[in-house]
Amino acid sequence: MGPVDQLTPAAAARPAGHGRLMVNLVAQLAFGLLAMTICLPSMQDWPATFSASQAAVQLTFSGYVAAYGGLQLVYGAVSDRIGRRPVLLFGLVLAVAGSLLAAVASDLPLLVAGRVVQGAGAAAGMVTVRAMVQDLFTGAERTRMMAFIGMSMGVCPPVATLLGGQLHVRLGWQANFVLMAVVAAVLLAAAWLGVPSTTQPARPHDGAWRALVAGYGRLVREPAFLLYVAILASMTATFYAFLGGAPIVLKSYGVTPERVGWYIMCVPLAYIGGNLLTTRLVRWVRDRTLMRLGQASTIGGISLVLLLGLGGWGSPLTLALPLLLLGIGHGLLAPPTLAGTVGVVPALAGSAAAVGGLVQQLVGGLAALGVGMVSHDGQVALAAMMLGWTALGLAAQALLRHPARRT
Repeated sequence: MGPVDQLTPAAAARPAGHGRLMVNLVAQLAFGLLAMTICLPSMQDWPATFSASQAAVQLTFSGYVAAYGGLQLVYGAVSDRIGRRPVLLFGLVLAVAGSLLAAVASDLPLLVAGRVVQGAGAAAGMVTVRAMVQDLFTGAERTRMMAFIGMSMGVCPPVATLLGGQLHVRLGWQANFVLMAVVAAVLLAAAWLGVPSTTQPARPHDGAWRALVAGYGRLVREPAFLLYVAILASMTATFYAFLGGAPIVLKSYGVTPERVGWYIMCVPLAYIGGNLLTTRLVRWVRDRTLMRLGQASTIGGISLVLLLGLGGWGSPLTLALPLLLLGIGHGLLAPPTLAGTVGVVPALAGSAAAVGGLVQQLVGGLAALGVGMVSHDGQVALAAMMLGWTALGLAAQALLRHPARRT
């Protein structure tokens, strides 16, 4: 274990099962997902509010996602050198600033800028918390923490969209960003008071940076790694297309902002169920079989939405209910795919996770941006886009030849 991985005395003294610490870390990571999705119901009204096209409004989402994904590579490397806690604190300061900038935005470019700064700040929590779980917890406690994190990632989007819709109707869209600024400030205080330092700062030297670049170079020369990342990116793009397009489709069906979250929540809740199912099936079913089952369920759900739309049966329920299969499919597909991503070159597992996270967010942002370039008077166009992104992942899986590693 190198010097940057040594726990400080404060971190070492912190008991692994400390309840407040567990809640603190989960909340820090969940903030990014809350900030990403709480304003989705408001995006229905922003074209009229700012006299802008739907494509321009989608930049508020894709700009957030691009910053949220891109800064993870930077934060990961910096936190290895100066420690997790300073990076987390810096990110939360950025998140407060970005949320306040978005809250006072008087035009769309300023709102996009606020969202980008907000995403750049939220990225710090995603990277540092995952690293701190590795640093601070061992054995069953580490597994328990990862379970809490997985549950939070499934619960946050529907809860945020429900809350965001209610605030939009009662207090105006700006209230969502004011709330995120307050939450970020509270988390900043919680991180300052309750998050221990988990690494010793390392002395910068050129060799470490050369090794970092060489590690990334090694990964991109591994076809299996690239195919696993392509599958993850396909899943993220499919889900982000849904998040970006569902409010528009639901508006065409007469669903108002305060009710949008009830329909969007179907996919994340089914995703939680799919992950729970994976924990049972993995004892008897091989990883590749789980991945095939996941793809089949995903394609089946999206195809059903498309067929119902083409048949003239489009409605909020014919959009949401079939996509329960999408959530279950992604819950089956994600765990073995993530394991494969970091297992191709085990010595570079951290770098692999960073690259995978970056590509997921960038491709997801591209998918969300593409949603605004197509008319969504009904569910057909959205289903076709989601099916196209899923097909890319299916093609990557068909090309995959590297033996999947078990965790």
